[in-house]
Amino acid sequence: MHTRLTDLRQITLALSVASSVGGTAAAQQGAADIGPRLLQAPPVAAAVRLADSLEPWVLEQQVALCEVPAPPFAEKARAQVYRKAFQALGLANVRIDAVGNVIGERPGTATGPHLVYSAHLDTVFPAGTPVKVTRTGTRLRGPGITDDCRGLAVLLGVVRALRDARVATPGRITFVGTVGEEGLGDLRGVKHLFGPQGLAGIDRFVSIDGAGLEITNGGVGSKRYRVTFKGPGGHSYGAFGLPNPLHAMGRAIAAIGALEVPTTPKTTFNVGRVGGGTSVNSIPFEGWMEVDLRSEEAASLAELDARVRKAIDAAVTAENARWRHSAKVSAEVRLVGDRPAGRTPDTSDIVRAAGSVLSALRQRVVLDTSSTDANVPMARGVPAITIGGGGTGEGAHSLDESFDTAGAVEGLRQAILLGVALAQP
Repeated sequence: MHTRLTDLRQITLALSVASSVGGTAAAQQGAADIGPRLLQAPPVAAAVRLADSLEPWVLEQQVALCEVPAPPFAEKARAQVYRKAFQALGLANVRIDAVGNVIGERPGTATGPHLVYSAHLDTVFPAGTPVKVTRTGTRLRGPGITDDCRGLAVLLGVVRALRDARVATPGRITFVGTVGEEGLGDLRGVKHLFGPQGLAGIDRFVSIDGAGLEITNGGVGSKRYRVTFKGPGGHSYGAFGLPNPLHAMGRAIAAIGALEVPTTPKTTFNVGRVGGGTSVNSIPFEGWMEVDLRSEEAASLAELDARVRKAIDAAVTAENARWRHSAKVSAEVRLVGDRPAGRTPDTSDIVRAAGSVLSALRQRVVLDTSSTDANVPMARGVPAITIGGGGTGEGAHSLDESFDTAGAVEGLRQAILLGVALAQP
């Protein structure tokens, strides 16, 4: 998960507001007060109460999963462990799909709706990163312990609570551990779920990602590029006068850095990595940079994208014009990440239901914007949100990442009740 924006919006969900998203299959009657109504059903109330006794077990799963490496594009070992956990909890048709997602099904008693409930398997940490988790007081510490070992563990807690309390839901729930949520994974797991070889008839989608209790209903889109500047190269003294790929890249970086972007919708740019060259006394034949562009709104992202491409072209033109040599530098722009922007409206049934669940559990309702697996269904018009797994996380994406277990059970309660709520017609 990518760090949440700081301008969180605390809101009161009005019961009288009409839903504005989703077709007939996704519409939900009584979404605004579904939380307290469901708690009046003895099996549902029992499942939510189980959270207190299940939380120690969930924490055990969180640690155990985190101590299985899941570096980018190499989530297989953790996926195998997760598959076995799904099987042990009695889910049906447990499998690993073509891209590595772990999938298990909990049939409903009626024809719908179909809820997909997910968390992501991968971390940002490369192979060889020490993954031992330590505990001091209420704080767990280890790479990925919050993002997203907490989400994976809470998802297992939901499955176990519904099983042990014998909760039957009209709609079926498909539980998924996805691959490729982080970095250059480019949401490949969830993109596959919504692709032609993925899951059919998804009516609602929820991802559990990280800590806290916020409802993320805005998806920050991003474009990521690797730009390679090329030229003939030569001796720094003897071949002086050749256009220089790294000089062209420097011009491009300076131009990108000078761009003005809107604060609303929040739109950002970053040159995050650079490389290239042969030696200090060589005009390089190649240099490269990786660029990250983001916005909460698709149109603003597209506009920034066009401006950055124009800056790169202008940098190449300027470098070639500087030297007027027959040899030229060029730039190759390769897309390496494409996350769609999207939003599930504040007034949608799924957001109102999630707010009702939090209110029923005496928690405040806070809406958020971030970049998560939910971006993909949001962009496709499927009702989708991401929630936190409770507790408090610090140092995400760092070797010192930690998770404070104090109050974490509230996240498990939220996830249990929300799963039942969104499997209702």
